[in-house]
Amino acid sequence: MNDFPKIALRFVVLVLLQVLVLNNVAFSGFINPYLYVLFILMLPFNTPKWLVLISAFFLGLTIDIFTSTVGLHIAASLFMAYSREHLLKLFAPRGGYDVVLSPTIPDMGFVWFLSYAGILTFLHHSFLFIIEVFRFDEFFSTIGRSLLSTVFTLILILISQLLIYRKK
Repeated sequence: MNDFPKIALRFVVLVLLQVLVLNNVAFSGFINPYLYVLFILMLPFNTPKWLVLISAFFLGLTIDIFTSTVGLHIAASLFMAYSREHLLKLFAPRGGYDVVLSPTIPDMGFVWFLSYAGILTFLHHSFLFIIEVFRFDEFFSTIGRSLLSTVFTLILILISQLLIYRKK
């Protein structure tokens, strides 16, 4: 639990960045960057599943409070956190994950991280936008919005990874 201060700081920074900056960025109402998902993505491998779900709940609740949405971000964050466990099992190396490593580009490699982050971010965005619209007549525009927002969010995630984890 000596990582707790670092994880708590990451939570606060990502929420503030999302609420103060990124919620005010929307390209024609079609691309919405949600960088706060990086918090769930970067939780250590050895984090218990129940703690990942509780963390995702409070992350979604915090974003919902600041954006005046009623449970949309909670539901999407919980769906992403639940899917994370299954995706980590699917992407696990033969010997399993090393507990000292974390899901970052320097520890797991660019291709692994891009696949991991891309799938989970797309699942989060798709779930969020589908329950936001909650109609099938806008299915293709919702999926298009999910794809474009995922690409933009992934660009921000990769930039943050490259800025934070520079080679020494």
